[in-house]
Amino acid sequence: MYTPHTQADRDAMLKTIGVNELEDLFQCLPEKGKFPNLELPDGISEMEALDELQFISSVNETPQELVSFLGAGAYNHYIPAAVDSILRRSEFYTAYTPYQPEIAQGTLQAIFEYQSLISALTGMDVSNASHYDGATAVAEAVNMAYHNFRGKRRKIVLSNAVNPQYRETIQTYMKGMDLEFVGEDLNPEAGPDDLIELIDENTALVLVQYPDFFGRIFDLTKLSEAAHAQKALFSVHINPIALGLLKPPSEFDADIVTGEGQPLGIPMSFGGPYLGLFATKKQFVRKMAGRVAGETVDTHGNRGYVLTLSTREQHIRREQATSNICTNQGLITLASTVYLSLLGKSGLKELAELNYHKAHYAADRISTVSGFIVNPVQPFFNEFVVHCPAPAEEVNEHLLSRDILGGYDLGLVYPSQKYELLVAVTEMNTRSEIDYMVEVLEEEYHD
Repeated sequence: MYTPHTQADRDAMLKTIGVNELEDLFQCLPEKGKFPNLELPDGISEMEALDELQFISSVNETPQELVSFLGAGAYNHYIPAAVDSILRRSEFYTAYTPYQPEIAQGTLQAIFEYQSLISALTGMDVSNASHYDGATAVAEAVNMAYHNFRGKRRKIVLSNAVNPQYRETIQTYMKGMDLEFVGEDLNPEAGPDDLIELIDENTALVLVQYPDFFGRIFDLTKLSEAAHAQKALFSVHINPIALGLLKPPSEFDADIVTGEGQPLGIPMSFGGPYLGLFATKKQFVRKMAGRVAGETVDTHGNRGYVLTLSTREQHIRREQATSNICTNQGLITLASTVYLSLLGKSGLKELAELNYHKAHYAADRISTVSGFIVNPVQPFFNEFVVHCPAPAEEVNEHLLSRDILGGYDLGLVYPSQKYELLVAVTEMNTRSEIDYMVEVLEEEYHD
């Protein structure tokens, strides 16, 4: 009941729903649950509260305090101080949806610049203003493909080497849509070409990750051609830093490109907020979820920015909306825009090369430790799989006892790989840190 409601208003509402008084609405609740004793402590001052919160947070251990080799979707990259400085400017820090373009030109231009950068990075025609994170972006790619064929094609060929959490998000998103997902039961070591035989005339989308969840780099040309031969859409999920070295998905003729934007100047922050990258070909722009900011001119011929497309339920009829996503990650897109602008094209290439060479140095050093085997076959970017002589969980426990945050335990999501670690190396890992990890492993796992 809101304050403006009069007693007559309240009586009318209660009569309409068939009860005599407000308390009747709560008869279903047990007595002890109606007014529970919360045993709240006495109030404290701001200074005391801050002291208590700092004590609680001191229990956390972060990549800044440990030597970290953990990745699997969230990476410890260096963030220039200028990113946070610009982000905290009041013009941006309080930014929200630019419903009134005439007073939101700065926000709209920032979104437009972000879209331009993502389009250039991926080689695609158009980018939207972002999604919540990489997982929702991937799920929206599946949703877009489904609606592109008006529900007539129901098969999704989904690589088992796509991040397992992304695959779970897809299943949640598309629950009730009666889709058939194939490819997830393949051996985790299978490559993209192993998916080709699964594609048929009922396939709506073929979805892979590049580099894949295990860090491997594959040529996706044959898979893309096989998808398009059946008139299916082809979607690639990318690591944006890797595109500083690798050919963009547009060169594989991708129809949709998604990505996790966290490596682009966004802290790991307990898993969020992150940034979902989404780009596509021009022909699919009206089927793409989310917003698109565009450039135009006003009646005086001056350049201006507007929301060109907003195909979401708040703007058009709900049954015709492409998505119910409520907002773009405006402040986070700004962080990635500033980050990419600071790096520039050559800076991104240098950063990617640094990640590549440090990861390969780490792989070479780890492979010298007795019982540790690095995948020797497939090229990789800055992540690689290590087969351990003991369960990965035990290896990680030993590393943590020496202030090293080890790799991702693949046994958590792939039961057959409980002896394997997914190790990530970024520009933040020094040669001495890599050598230190190898020393710790040699001490425990020697001949």
